[in-house]
Amino acid sequence: MARQLRAEQTRATIITAAADLFDRHGYESTSLSDIVAHAKVTKGALYFHFAAKEDLAQAILELQAKAARQLVADVESRGCSSLEALMRTTFGIARLAVEDPVPRAGLRLATADIAVRPPLRHPFTEWLEFATRKFSGAVREADLHGDLDVGVVAHSLVCFFVGTRVAGRSLEPVGRLPRRVAEMWHLVIRGLVPVHRRPRYVTLATQLEREVLIPTTR
Repeated sequence: MARQLRAEQTRATIITAAADLFDRHGYESTSLSDIVAHAKVTKGALYFHFAAKEDLAQAILELQAKAARQLVADVESRGCSSLEALMRTTFGIARLAVEDPVPRAGLRLATADIAVRPPLRHPFTEWLEFATRKFSGAVREADLHGDLDVGVVAHSLVCFFVGTRVAGRSLEPVGRLPRRVAEMWHLVIRGLVPVHRRPRYVTLATQLEREVLIPTTR
């Protein structure tokens, strides 16, 4: 039992070290030797758990997917409106990116030329389907203009969110991401939400930004 626990801890250490390097330097620029040194483990320990760098990338993407699905489940359990659920999910993903190198690296890997192995689906595909579903619900709930093409809007939101992180990686610290997500939502609300519904969601965007920043401010 103790050996199994040590093995699990070593595996987690290797994944975290790889995630940190993938996020800071990129997948292609990170070698297995870099990961071994950063994790402070032996090459034998690394190869015991992962046969190749691609296996590490897959493990990180799987953990990111698990965290995102748990986040969605938690949001869905609140019984909030479709638009609020979508907003809470995007801020939740931002929080994960700020607090944890694994989902942060998962987002970077998702934008790289990394093959996602079945049955895992590409995160952007899942995000697009979730956003489309929530925007469709928001139209039915009259929180969005009724003549919107929800597929186009969902695609634009996912690209907006991902692009915010991709651009921000080179321009500013990751701790700025919640502010950028709030700015994104203020623009979306202004363009897509009927005037009489806007105050609720503008207030919500500000509140969610504050909830993410309070525990992550150092």
